[in-house]
Amino acid sequence: MLLHTIYLVAIVAEAMSGAIMGMRRDMDLFGICLIGTVTALGGGTIRDVLLGHYPLSWIANPEYLLFTIGAAIVTAVVARVLHHARTVFLVVDGLGLVAFTVIGCNVAMSSGMAPGIVVVAGLITGIFGGVLRDVLCNEIPWVLRRELYATVSLLTGGLYVGLLSLKIDINIASLVAIGAGFLFRLLAIRFHWRLPSFNGATIRGLD
Repeated sequence: MLLHTIYLVAIVAEAMSGAIMGMRRDMDLFGICLIGTVTALGGGTIRDVLLGHYPLSWIANPEYLLFTIGAAIVTAVVARVLHHARTVFLVVDGLGLVAFTVIGCNVAMSSGMAPGIVVVAGLITGIFGGVLRDVLCNEIPWVLRRELYATVSLLTGGLYVGLLSLKIDINIASLVAIGAGFLFRLLAIRFHWRLPSFNGATIRGLD
């Protein structure tokens, strides 16, 4: 029950982040709903295809489409009166990232995958909805930039799997992993933590 609730929170959060991105690109209502739905369900769809986990979650549960479309429409209406839409975007996207990571790990574990694949499945679920969103909005995906984004997902998934290996209750492990990952993401945004980057000047000596 807790994981299902977390999943609903995650798809709503990611649909909101997709809707905000669509609004920033001046899309119409259909475009906003499409981007919101792809952002919310894209990562899980790619994970399920790779793991052979059928039917896909949103096909088995078509009400998820209603959740994502509804969240996108509400966001489109409310965001017009918000003066800090970017802050809202970063917060809900961070929440969706860590929540989807835990959900993805759980799906892979239920399929009997090895711990390493479980963490990778969590990563795919966490980041690929955002990757699809950014590509469709003609943005360089965050995961390919210096943002601590994929790193947050990896650490969240690793923590979740580690806690379960210690026989921690799954509900407690889920809440701890999501809480720690979300806090890490917020701190990374607040203090501008970055991974090292490389440019032309860095590799000039290799010409």
